[in-house]
Amino acid sequence: MSRYKSRCIIAVIFVIIILAGCSRQLTQEPDMTEEVIVLRFGHYAIEDHPANTAAALFAENVEKRTNGKVIVEIFADGQLGTPPEMLEQNIIGSIDMSLPTQGALDKYSKKFATVMLPFVFDNYKHAYRVLDGEFIEWVEDDLDKQGLIMLANWEYGFRNITNNTRPIVTPDDIIGLRLRTPPEMQLQLAMESLGANVTKIAFPEIYLSLKQGIVDGQENPLTIIYYNKLYEVQKYLTMTRHTYNCMVHVVSKKTWETLTKEQQEIIREESITAGNWMRVEVQKEEVEILKKLQDEGMIITYPDRSVFKEKMKYAYNTISTYAGIENVEYFLQLVEESR
Repeated sequence: MSRYKSRCIIAVIFVIIILAGCSRQLTQEPDMTEEVIVLRFGHYAIEDHPANTAAALFAENVEKRTNGKVIVEIFADGQLGTPPEMLEQNIIGSIDMSLPTQGALDKYSKKFATVMLPFVFDNYKHAYRVLDGEFIEWVEDDLDKQGLIMLANWEYGFRNITNNTRPIVTPDDIIGLRLRTPPEMQLQLAMESLGANVTKIAFPEIYLSLKQGIVDGQENPLTIIYYNKLYEVQKYLTMTRHTYNCMVHVVSKKTWETLTKEQQEIIREESITAGNWMRVEVQKEEVEILKKLQDEGMIITYPDRSVFKEKMKYAYNTISTYAGIENVEYFLQLVEESR
């Protein structure tokens, strides 16, 4: 082979190698330069609570399904503020996601105030049928106007009363008790309707307030009572199940609009998956928690809820004034249709 031909062959091979390298670079470049999106997800549950486990599950699945292009950073235990503060930050877009309950959301849409009507739900399945149905379409526009996108209902649970004074069997046993409630008016009204003296105390201060005797008792779902170790400073647990509410997974509209349609679909699907997991986990844990609380020395009573519900006329009237009678009537229609 002549020297000229050899040089030509080498030159051709060299050109082919260069073109192949350019081709690989062109096909890989979008993947290499595509920006990674980091979403800040704040909530108020402690790290051991099922809500935080569900959040971790959500974050893991989103990162996996987006091939690492969407990363969710979780800030548990109120690291980013109180529940109302985190929701405000979420609305303006300084954090991307949060887990408010309906009690926090009713500041921005009065329709959410109807969810916490006392003794309105029969059980968990009944609540799910209501809140996962037409209710979502009913509230979505209100949230959108406030700068929020609703992803899915998660869980929190039915609320029950604890105290250090006496076992509660009838509504009269609550008269005069000093009970802590959160700022949500529905919970305050429910306890006041039963004759309690209500005190508003911030969530992080519940344990110390009970320990120091500032209040006699409080009301919360079983998971909160257990994971926040309120059994250490409370003797009696009453399974009133007086109010149900759940955490609602919301994302800032500003954040949502920066995502691709595919990313939005993945995030919504994984939120539903995490919420469903949390629902199953909370119900399973409640059975175990009741036994653990008994083992810790708590005295548990199971009163007739219908007798307590009869005392709620004042609460219903006041909530109807706040939420709007039309909203309450429509919500109660959904409740009845879902029985």
